[in-house]
Amino acid sequence: DELRQAIVDKLQTEQGLRYEKSQVLVSCGAKHSLYNLAEALLEAGDEVIIPVPYWVSYADQTLLNDATPIFLPTSEENGYAIDAHELERLITPRTKAIIVNSPCNPTGATYDRTTLERLAELALRRDLLLVSDEIYEKVLYEGATHTSIASLGPEVAARTIVINGVSKAYAMTGWRIGYAAGPKDLLTAMANIQSQSTSNPCSISQKAAVVALREGAAFTEKMVTEFDRRRRVIIQRLNAMPGVRCRMPSGAFYAFPNVSGLLGRQSSSGKISTPTDLANYLLQEFKVAVVPGEPFGSTQHIRLSYATGMDTIIRGMDRLDAAFKQLT
Repeated sequence: DELRQAIVDKLQTEQGLRYEKSQVLVSCGAKHSLYNLAEALLEAGDEVIIPVPYWVSYADQTLLNDATPIFLPTSEENGYAIDAHELERLITPRTKAIIVNSPCNPTGATYDRTTLERLAELALRRDLLLVSDEIYEKVLYEGATHTSIASLGPEVAARTIVINGVSKAYAMTGWRIGYAAGPKDLLTAMANIQSQSTSNPCSISQKAAVVALREGAAFTEKMVTEFDRRRRVIIQRLNAMPGVRCRMPSGAFYAFPNVSGLLGRQSSSGKISTPTDLANYLLQEFKVAVVPGEPFGSTQHIRLSYATGMDTIIRGMDRLDAAFKQLT
């Protein structure tokens, strides 16, 4: 109850959102909140619109509930912005929800207020639910801002599920605390599902999350300043490598370089045809772990995290540079 009150206070103070405690469900991480939502919301034949690239669980959780993910392509050249007109063309009578993830994992892209207003207008007009994954809301750079789409008006809030947690903003991934806030009937259904799976999250983690939400702002600011320093180094290094180009992310803590210029080349162990081939080559021969783009919906990218020390990043960049130069 104390944590739910802290979440209610946070949402009102920071986003201007007013919820009762009965409209908040605390779970074992934001992923768990999304899973509860998919279980409560989706039925066979439903469709969920997911902008590409996307976090891997959006599509898989949709499929687990016999629903269909409908992918909305976005353009690297256009900053992975959502085109509301293209999105509307994907809507059918079976469309149940649109997923909004800003800042985005894996691209680091953020959506401006105008984009969110267009999405909100579309959701209202077409009677759709908005799923707003805001887990990276505090990890922003160079003047980028976060707006919760639910804050655009009471009618929008009434059809929005806000998903968040303490993992990213307070470096508490292992504590497993996430939450959902939204319409009471849907949150009640999600709570019923959770009561038959995990019940409550760890009580110790809940106490830690209360402290993070109420007293963690200075820590987060310091952490994001350090992330920004690492971001500049990793993006500069990647863009200096032949065959690689990488946008500067405005949020989150990932680099998502385009490696299409390396595909089709040969390594000592065979042809590099896909990002997965490249990831395997980097891991096996250079001991560098990256995530291939395919699980995110991309056949041209890999994902790197800079939520690690600067020394590790520099060593990793040195190894990547050497690995790419060995391809013929």
